[in-house]
Amino acid sequence: MIVSRTPFRVSFFGGGTDYPAWYKENGGAVLSASINKYCYITCRHLPPFFDYRYRIRYFKREEVNTIDEIEHPTVRESLRLMQLDKGLDIVHHADLPARTGMGSSSTFTVCLLHALYALKHEMPTKRELALMAIHIEQNLLKENVGSQDQTIAAFGGFNRIDFGGPQEFAVTTLIVDPAKLASLQAHLMLFFTGFQRTASEIARKQIECIPASTSNLRQMMEIVEDAQRILTSQNRSIAEFGLLLGEQWRIKRSLTAQISNPEIDAIYDNGMKAGAIGGKLLGAGGGGFVLFLVEPDHQESVRRALSNLLYVPCRFDHLGSQIIYHVKDDDY
Repeated sequence: MIVSRTPFRVSFFGGGTDYPAWYKENGGAVLSASINKYCYITCRHLPPFFDYRYRIRYFKREEVNTIDEIEHPTVRESLRLMQLDKGLDIVHHADLPARTGMGSSSTFTVCLLHALYALKHEMPTKRELALMAIHIEQNLLKENVGSQDQTIAAFGGFNRIDFGGPQEFAVTTLIVDPAKLASLQAHLMLFFTGFQRTASEIARKQIECIPASTSNLRQMMEIVEDAQRILTSQNRSIAEFGLLLGEQWRIKRSLTAQISNPEIDAIYDNGMKAGAIGGKLLGAGGGGFVLFLVEPDHQESVRRALSNLLYVPCRFDHLGSQIIYHVKDDDY
């Protein structure tokens, strides 16, 4: 039996420049971090006592005899690629709900692939995990997804990720003074809006708007540079990082009308009026989680102003996808 654990992420800057339609021609860059909220996949060979070969449990339960019959697209294509020769029992659990802007679909893909590799007694590199997840989602499933979520899920940590070129992506771990990193973490507040949405349609609109969004996307890449300087410089403050979050959100919400809505705008405005320095909606838009940067002295005020929302404390994760349990199945 295998248990794999893969972190969700918060994307601070540059989201939207990680779509291949943009970075294949222009390059791309994001600043993002994995957090201590996880996807878990339990995977084992299915004992031969059942009248089906594959049992998959997520929010649905599937019991089928062939890979082609599997409804879950990521599971189906992953099993085709990995070519395991025995029946499988696959169970999914997660700390956060799907379709909420935390990279859940890509986290699931990376987590599943890691478990399947372990079941074959193989140890992929983090790059191999990320590239295979990108291949499944973008090429096999034809989903409207970027490339940052798979990468940060596999690698973990607080990173700048550059996209483009023959290597597809390059991951640079930010070297930040521990006290400054702890201060940033203490300033972050994550709230669940209660709205779940399918990101693919919103992302499709963003991709369609890329030709008309060149200046905005270039601005977002420049913000990545400034955010990195803020974190790695001794004389730049966390408050400046928060102001950049607000600027990033202003630019991103102008890309398409689907990214925000009156309810999200009201949440954002209430948080800012209560004392937040800056913030942004996470993911493609339309709902999910909103992230604020707030001085510790003002955090209780922000929590009161957003008391109708679920506050989700989180900390940075530094390990990425891991196999946390591995025991040999009985042979049949």
